[in-house]
Amino acid sequence: MSLKEMMDYSFSQQTTEVWKKKAEETLKGKSIDSLSRETYENIRLKPLYTKEDVKKTALSQFPGCEDFRRGSSALGYIGESWKIAQRIDTEKPEDFKVRLNSGIEKGQTAIAFAPSVSIVKELPELLTNYYQSYSLSINGAHFQHEIIYGIASLRNSEKISGYVGKDPVSLYAKQGGEKENLQSVYDRLVETIQTASSACPQLKTLLVDTAVYHNGGANAVQELAIALSTAVHHIEQLRSRGMDVKDILSKLVFHFSIGSNFFMEIAKLRAARALWSKIVEAYQASPEAEGQMVISAETSWFTKTAYDPYVNLLRSSNEAFAAVLGGIQYLHVSPYNEPEGEATPFSDRIARNTQLILKDEAHLSTVVDPAGGSWYVESLTNQLIEQAWPLFLEIDEKGGILQALQTNWIQKEIQHIAVKRQKDIFTRKQSIVGTNKYANLEDTPLNVDFSCHEAKNQSAVSPIKAARLSTPYEKLRKRAEKLTKEKTAPAIGLICLGQLKNHKARADFISGFFAPGGIKTLRSQAMEGSNDAISFVTETNLRDYVLCGSDLDYKTVGLEIVQAIKASFPQIRLYVAGLLDEADQKALLDKGISHFIHVKSNSYEIASSFLDEMEVE
Repeated sequence: MSLKEMMDYSFSQQTTEVWKKKAEETLKGKSIDSLSRETYENIRLKPLYTKEDVKKTALSQFPGCEDFRRGSSALGYIGESWKIAQRIDTEKPEDFKVRLNSGIEKGQTAIAFAPSVSIVKELPELLTNYYQSYSLSINGAHFQHEIIYGIASLRNSEKISGYVGKDPVSLYAKQGGEKENLQSVYDRLVETIQTASSACPQLKTLLVDTAVYHNGGANAVQELAIALSTAVHHIEQLRSRGMDVKDILSKLVFHFSIGSNFFMEIAKLRAARALWSKIVEAYQASPEAEGQMVISAETSWFTKTAYDPYVNLLRSSNEAFAAVLGGIQYLHVSPYNEPEGEATPFSDRIARNTQLILKDEAHLSTVVDPAGGSWYVESLTNQLIEQAWPLFLEIDEKGGILQALQTNWIQKEIQHIAVKRQKDIFTRKQSIVGTNKYANLEDTPLNVDFSCHEAKNQSAVSPIKAARLSTPYEKLRKRAEKLTKEKTAPAIGLICLGQLKNHKARADFISGFFAPGGIKTLRSQAMEGSNDAISFVTETNLRDYVLCGSDLDYKTVGLEIVQAIKASFPQIRLYVAGLLDEADQKALLDKGISHFIHVKSNSYEIASSFLDEMEVE
């Protein structure tokens, strides 16, 4: 082919039907629909997205216009990069000063910290060298009033930018009811906002914080609907106290936690801006002038693990990447040892450098909305919008966000999703690498205390408790470690039948199945008959054994081995790896098999039951 022919050549146009046919050939007879899966948002993810999945009329063609899903600014981060807001968690002023200086020197671009009595008391002095050059990114919680009055006393306080926000509703949800009257909270909030508007006009002071719901197990649709409902509640409360809607809108910041579902989290942030533009228009304000959505984000507490903790670096990187592509303005990346409660200089620096790599090495600050136009992302965004808006209206029909919390309706809806997530983790339908899959029994975990108990809630309103999805498995590991120290290491024997190719896959599966519970497996050599099995049982002297082999091996040599072991060691419990047909199962059960362990089995329940019995013995 000549150069001209190559230049003029074009591939023939292909249809979706042709692609499906070729894909199903590769799948060896399975339907293409077998590749689809349901998300916790009740969105069915397809194996292929095309332009037919997105209505062109629903797309924003440019960032900075229309529904703002593509970003609030036409130039994206080229106009202004996101703020690297690594939170400083310390109650010691001297430590705060050292860590802030170090963070600024190493690339931090916003001042973020967890307020405490001692820090707030000395805040004006602690911020003296930086407040005119760096934005603030602070969830003020109970200390917002004191922080605002402290920074208002600084010279040239009108140059202070960023936000010191408070969300009374999220505090209410977290505490399980009001510890102080919410009406008085909003009275004081008006006073705080007015003080800040006078002394620090660039500072935002009103927060919509959805992290508590995310860390309680909520899905993206619930987070979006709750965010809208909370914002509307804030607006109505402050408007009833004499504040102008446009002034309220100009003070709002939205805070989201970013989870592990990469594309869903990108779509969540894009949908949030599109939905918010509808709310702003409903209040007869201009989305371009008063209603630009400012988003602060943090990587998820919910997804972090105590075991195999360095995997948390990858989780946070994935979540930070999604946050940036989604178009946030402030970002905190959690240190890999966050479950311990306190960062080290090393973990803090690695977390901060995650953002710097995204900015300076991946050059994400030089690309405007890289997710824009993706049929997959645009379709997800549209579906989140279509589902979140009705849920927002349903919350409104129930009397608003506060009433929905007071009746525990929000809590029950979130709990329903949290239970589904937990079930999928227990059956290993969803993976937590290093915890419920690929667990390393020699691993040294983070120093996390599982023995502390929360005070009982006295209110009729149930608190939404922050949890990590991996915690139940981590408790199993701790129990196994305790047994190892006090009695004997939990272990199960694997009786491997036939040739290596017959038993290896199922033996590997069983090892991986029990490892998340801290239970070791001891493998036999390939066995051909009952004498080998009896010798292995005698040598290992365990209480539980799993037969691993092919279905044919189970029907032949397996039945003989089960009968021989049960005759010599009646106290031993025997299991089979895999799920056989009904007749073969009955034959093995009649010979003494206790249970069949397969890919749909509940790993957590079986491991927990095993440890229960060891502890009783």
